[in-house]
Amino acid sequence: MIIDTHAHLQFDAYDQDRDEVIKKTLAENIQCINVGTSFATSKAGVELAEKQEGFYAAIGLHPTDVDEALNVEDYRDLAKSKKVVAIGEIGLDYFRPPFDKEKQKEVFLQQVGLAKELHLPVVIHCRMAHDEMIEILASQKLYGVIHCFTGTLEQAQKYVELGFYLGINGIIFKFNIDEVIKEIPLEKLVLETDCPYLTPPMAPTKRNEPLFMSYTIQKIAELKNITAVEVQKITTENAKKLFNI
Repeated sequence: MIIDTHAHLQFDAYDQDRDEVIKKTLAENIQCINVGTSFATSKAGVELAEKQEGFYAAIGLHPTDVDEALNVEDYRDLAKSKKVVAIGEIGLDYFRPPFDKEKQKEVFLQQVGLAKELHLPVVIHCRMAHDEMIEILASQKLYGVIHCFTGTLEQAQKYVELGFYLGINGIIFKFNIDEVIKEIPLEKLVLETDCPYLTPPMAPTKRNEPLFMSYTIQKIAELKNITAVEVQKITTENAKKLFNI
């Protein structure tokens, strides 16, 4: 079994063939955590997980969507589902201005509070804000994953010291984090796709799918000089432990 710890199969990119994609995914013994970025996509992720064995959901408001009013009670209600395994994706994104740093922090910390209340891990989106995120997390008693990690080795080590895993996906074919993958123990990495985004360049379609994790697995195996089977085994164990599944 392999676990895609960060997918978005509830997004409209799959409206025309979602059932087919899910069938192919499950046929390859891949389970998915479908991650919300707004209340609507969080709700859709929970609904998909409730209908599908082997699927789970994370719920949260993305930092680039903080113009959407955050009603914590609505997310608390969603979290009543046993299929909700994390709060996310939440965080900070200073990549494309204009952005409201203070609003992003406020919304992030509100959701951190919910994660603590519910004893759930967090799925953190962090872009162009790693040092600030590390400073914040150092003052919080949290655990979770840094989704789509693209920071430095030093930042990676700090996250690991704080008890976080690093999410590795197809961006490694565009953004060189080879040193991070080589140096950070496999026991602190989890697999993800961020589908429909971040498709590995050698994939047969432009739209990403959980099946395409195989390319990421192979590259991790090559960088660490181990087998793809070992990468699958350890990262799956990591995901089960982190998300309690």
